[in-house]
Amino acid sequence: MSIPEEMSIQALRSAYAAGLQPADLVSELLRRIQTYDDPALFIYLLSEAELLAQALALSSQDASSLPLYGIPFVVKDNIDLAGVPTTAGCPAFAQTPSESAPVVQALLDAGAICLGKTNLDQFATGLVGTRSPYGTPRNPHHPEYIPGGSSSGSAAAVAAGLASFGLGTDTAGSGRVPAAFCGLVGWKPSRGLLSTRGVVPAVASLDCVSVFARTAADSAAVRSVVAGFDPADPFARAAPEGGSARPQRIGVPRPGQLDFMGDAAAQAAYAAGCEALAACGCELVPIDFAPFSETAEMLYGGPWVAERYAAVGRFVEHRQADCDPSVGGIIVAAKTITAVQAFEADYRLRALRRAVEPVWGEVDAIAVPTTPTIYTRAEIAADPVGLNSILGRTNNFANLLDLCAAVLPTAPGRDGLPTGLTVLAPAFADVGVLSVVQAAHRHTGAGVATPAERAQALSDDPIELLVLGAHLRGEPLNHLLTQRGAQFRREVSTAACYRLVAIPGAMPKPGMYRVDGSGASIAGEVWALSPAALGAIVAETPAPLGFGSVELADGNRVTGFVCEADQGRDYEDISAYGGWRAWLAR
Repeated sequence: MSIPEEMSIQALRSAYAAGLQPADLVSELLRRIQTYDDPALFIYLLSEAELLAQALALSSQDASSLPLYGIPFVVKDNIDLAGVPTTAGCPAFAQTPSESAPVVQALLDAGAICLGKTNLDQFATGLVGTRSPYGTPRNPHHPEYIPGGSSSGSAAAVAAGLASFGLGTDTAGSGRVPAAFCGLVGWKPSRGLLSTRGVVPAVASLDCVSVFARTAADSAAVRSVVAGFDPADPFARAAPEGGSARPQRIGVPRPGQLDFMGDAAAQAAYAAGCEALAACGCELVPIDFAPFSETAEMLYGGPWVAERYAAVGRFVEHRQADCDPSVGGIIVAAKTITAVQAFEADYRLRALRRAVEPVWGEVDAIAVPTTPTIYTRAEIAADPVGLNSILGRTNNFANLLDLCAAVLPTAPGRDGLPTGLTVLAPAFADVGVLSVVQAAHRHTGAGVATPAERAQALSDDPIELLVLGAHLRGEPLNHLLTQRGAQFRREVSTAACYRLVAIPGAMPKPGMYRVDGSGASIAGEVWALSPAALGAIVAETPAPLGFGSVELADGNRVTGFVCEADQGRDYEDISAYGGWRAWLAR
């Protein structure tokens, strides 16, 4: 039974209806995880025996009675999974719970398969994904860039096609920033809508369990299982009866109120995202963004960080050698915050909430760039606190102002990386926010395409394309294929008449050219895509790379990436490795 390359809930439901068995899916996912080979992604990956036990238990049940039958998911490692240590990104802090957090248990009861616990910024403190002793999870779209935090591992696992959805947490943007950087829909629920029992607190009064998924429809499917009032959670709130309508009037900051830090690509992507909202029937209304911006500055500049000390501060203070320096410094410094400062900040926040109230008389929701820009790992290492703060400017206000939110994947930004626009609305408008993001996502075409969108993209004379390097599955530019609806067809080798070279650069890439004399057979993949998608890829491919007819080992020919022979001879010849992945693994 064929297992879909992209792991949306819709695609897997179709595969199960066609005969897929949960045990087969588990085996394939373990293979993909091994092939993806990112040791910083999982803090705890369940064993093959444990996963097969979940799968076999499902096989004896009625799939129609389980809304998430056989759907694989991952859990950020500050959320409890029974029998598995919860580390919160700090090995010395690890505790093994006897019960799963209610949100996790609800998913298991609905038939979902938990693969394991994913990496995070330690104690959920950060928006970068680099503050962990377990390493930094690879951004699936570009290894030199950060994946975003604090829910780095969950977002990266979903974006890499290793799970259908992932649980994160969101106090200051941690369920939205990684979604934007990884090309996903990130849903930050209304505070109290999902239980936070069994979650290591960051700022307990603001914390939310969040969801990463490929589409808003997948997020909605998860919401229908995990949303609900938990009387044992002191921060839980009962949602009003009925759903919420799709927002029609959407506020956008006035000209000059957004600073993209000189990132023109991010600014253009945000504009395109706003155009997508307009294309699905929304009216864009300019609003004063100043009170939102001031509120965002209060989260880390105000006394709420003292709640982080209340949660884990005593441990951090006595075990600083076991803590990330940035995290430890932030949490320990919060000990000096006074009750007077807390009350003063509360008064100011109340005034800002009152200043924002008129906005909700003019619009149903607002749309802002999820972050002003994105940074490389090296840039974050040089300024870990300052750049982290920049990433929070357009999202830190959400929980302080009691808003729900969802990230809309938007056009590629810096170095072709994903970007995201966040739609926010007052508490308990979650259904409407997810609905408008789903509608606009069809217009942006960004992120991972749904099966229906892929079928549509391939309906008009698909072309087979041979890829050799960064466009391969699991490699940094694979999203440039998947977000345009391309479908993986097969692994292949070329005829033994080619040479492969390594072209240096910020992201090294392979170049292949044909030779008259002795050559080698080079491994690659064939993908099917529409003429329009191929045209877009041709337009963005820099010299000395180009496209031509490539002879395969079976004698057939396909269009493929090739290198100008004259220039190819100037680079390191890596033909002996037989392919790009083998050379990378050297």
